[in-house]
Amino acid sequence: FGASTESVEMNVATGTFGAWHETASNIHLAIMAGGLDGLGYGRALGRFIAQDGASLPTVEELTQSIRTQPQHPLTSLRADLLGALVRQHWHSGRVQVDHRWKHASILCHAWRHNVPVTVHPGIGYDIISNHPVFSGSAIGRAAEWDFKLFGGSVENLDDGVVLSVGSAIMGPQVFEKSESCVNNLRLQAGRKPIAGHSIFVVDLQDGGGWDWTKGEPPKTNPAYYLRFCKSFSRMGGMMRYLQCDNLAFIHNLFHELAQ
Repeated sequence: FGASTESVEMNVATGTFGAWHETASNIHLAIMAGGLDGLGYGRALGRFIAQDGASLPTVEELTQSIRTQPQHPLTSLRADLLGALVRQHWHSGRVQVDHRWKHASILCHAWRHNVPVTVHPGIGYDIISNHPVFSGSAIGRAAEWDFKLFGGSVENLDDGVVLSVGSAIMGPQVFEKSESCVNNLRLQAGRKPIAGHSIFVVDLQDGGGWDWTKGEPPKTNPAYYLRFCKSFSRMGGMMRYLQCDNLAFIHNLFHELAQ
């Protein structure tokens, strides 16, 4: 507990940092297999964990599908998976990967309870980028589908609640683009933009000493440059900021909800 599994400084110097075979291979296997069934990043991983693995088609099946259906929406995905099967020597059929701690997995429980769950990766952010199996097209495709899935939840946000915990950049940036997309489609359909929602942001920083319920501060105030507050304060509704240890907040929230 509380310890890293490797020394970043030492392993970067030897060119071995982040070169974890199991992590990269299984994530790619999960999102490619899940993609064949129309699942994005989050749901594909959730199913992979819940079902202790996935099933892969044969090289011959993929080749035939690509050859006979070149314009099919899944052709590029099939090509990615075909390449991985050949280059990584993956076996077709059932691939068993036991997950002994699935009871503690958010993705697993989201899959089991049919709760939309999304992952929004950045190319090169994660250690899976170091592995030969890494596929920007597979990662990007799964993330695209998740962005659309996220937008489906934002579409239903009227009079709802947004809770952002510990995401200084990714969370607010994805949310603002998603809300813009949803409002664009609503206005084209003669509907009103999202309204009546409340936004609660939790992070370790002090919020710049600014009362964010009053809107964003002027550019002369250092708090203006706190992206996780400023972006959410521009998203309509009422934004409130709480400085708190993220883990402590989640534990206390769970305790209150479980009562």
